Amino acid sequence: MSDALDVLDQVGKWKASGKGVAIATVITTWGSSPRPVGSQLGVDDTGAMVGSVSGGCIEGAVVQEALSE
Repeated sequence: MSDALDVLDQVGKWKASGKGVAIATVITTWGSSPRPVGSQLGVDDTGAMVGSVSGGCIEGAVVQEALSE
């Protein structure tokens, strides 16, 4: 699992190479959240991902939203 610096490093590389990018950040949680506040997921314009904002159940929705913009 990547930490925030890994996510930002990879997103920076994607951006420097001309790719479109998006970053999702967990800003609040409730109940038994699999990832803490501050967790991040980076997505490039091909759907490649780095990081995590959930235990895997939310990433697909985040990628779909990122690619729709």
